[in-house]
Amino acid sequence: MMVNLFLSEPKWGNDSPQSSNADVIFPPLNKLSSHFQSLVTRGARSEAKLWLCSALSTLSISPRRQLNLFMKLLRSKPIKKHLVSQLLQLMFEKRPKKLGSLLAKRSYLLERFFEENPKRILEWFSEFAFDGGSDHKRGAKALAQFAFANRDICWEELEWRGKHGQSPAVVATKPHYLLDLDVQRTVENFLDNVPDFWTSNEFAESLRDGQVLFLDTKFFLDLFIRFMYEEEVNDVWDAVEEFVTEESFSSLTQHLLITLEERDLCRFLELLGDCFDSRFESWDVGDSSSSWLGVVLSRYGGDAESIDELLLLNSVINQGRQLVRLVRDESVDDEGEVLKEMIADVCRGLENGSNGFSLIMREVWKMKYTEVIRILGILSWTVQFRLSEECQSPDSWESVFRENGIEFRRSSDHSLLSGKGFSEESESDSDGRSRVSKKRHKKGKKKNRAKKKKRAIDDDEDDDVLIDDKVLGLNQISRSWLLSTDGFSATWTSVDLPEHIARYCLSRWMKWFLARQKR
Repeated sequence: MMVNLFLSEPKWGNDSPQSSNADVIFPPLNKLSSHFQSLVTRGARSEAKLWLCSALSTLSISPRRQLNLFMKLLRSKPIKKHLVSQLLQLMFEKRPKKLGSLLAKRSYLLERFFEENPKRILEWFSEFAFDGGSDHKRGAKALAQFAFANRDICWEELEWRGKHGQSPAVVATKPHYLLDLDVQRTVENFLDNVPDFWTSNEFAESLRDGQVLFLDTKFFLDLFIRFMYEEEVNDVWDAVEEFVTEESFSSLTQHLLITLEERDLCRFLELLGDCFDSRFESWDVGDSSSSWLGVVLSRYGGDAESIDELLLLNSVINQGRQLVRLVRDESVDDEGEVLKEMIADVCRGLENGSNGFSLIMREVWKMKYTEVIRILGILSWTVQFRLSEECQSPDSWESVFRENGIEFRRSSDHSLLSGKGFSEESESDSDGRSRVSKKRHKKGKKKNRAKKKKRAIDDDEDDDVLIDDKVLGLNQISRSWLLSTDGFSATWTSVDLPEHIARYCLSRWMKWFLARQKR
């Protein structure tokens, strides 16, 4: 069965279709739209929100607007603890030194941190150099440096695992003796008797690289949240603002939006809409979000109905393949069969005579942009669904290309096949002679081989035919193409073709619509 992609610009006149045809085409379209709305906003809402967050990450706004947008969320009441925690976690991973330097200014606060948990003491203060050198790490380096610099007041607090202690002079010449320290008892002595250590430059310096954050991330998340919202520490807020300004919008949206409650996500979308122009200028084949999503956000209402509409639009346009999967998952019951019948009704309405698609294009010209995107997006998805269901072989794909005027090359063949299915090379007499010559040459080779293998039995020939059939079958399954839809710039297989062709169709239709708008 032919799959019509409607790649010829429709007639915009009012004389061809009867207005009553709208009653045939739009009811099944709206019915299908309502079913999708239910599917993505109820049955798969969490998944649809993840898809939307992914789409939002492809947008781009200025650093100033980015800062303003996220700071409004971070400064709003009540505190969005999940959002703040996720942001700080991201800072821990990407800017540990920045936060480490803030801790270094407040090193005394970590006295309690180590007091509460002996395991932390061992993790932070045990890394003395094994080679006897002075290349100690982290807290061990701070402990050694402070103990030598202040040996008159704290050397007696060092606890050794041997029968007797070591003097500063001996340890200075044999630094590997520090490996014999009983680290836990020593640090506990410092907690009880050496308060100056916890405010010392040596200890502060050990915190500066931020690695201490990973000893117990929950402790430090709670500490920085306290800095931000209870104590209003300015330099902590300055660090947060600097990070939010410098980090990419893509990274922030991918990591932070998933933490928002839906009402907060609605607020974010409303604020984000202020960053975009409501004018619709273009729509390209590769557009997954950038051209239409900003326009839709600029008209976003901020209510539950608006986010439902946004989830639907994004699912149909950006997640067509996942939507096909959801539909197929439904197909195991009667509801799935009803859905397939809806899709078939839409296709029949489009192909009813030659005017169905033209009527739709004339009708959407009168609609709001969001309605246009919804209607044409659903139509392009029905194309994707039909292609994924009906094109089960390379030959069926090439039939679709030919019937819809799409030029193609097989990726293993450099000849260009036009929409009519003829190779450009076949139009050249010299190329034709060249192929005839090659065939004769091959026949000559076969004759020579036949002379050399006069005693070959028929079974061997049958085996050769069987092998040839297997090779041909493998080529059929693994065939891929270069297409005129993207200027022959990428290789497409049957796995990705339904989505690519559907997006190409939507791009063509939207370009016709936008061109019509400018007339």
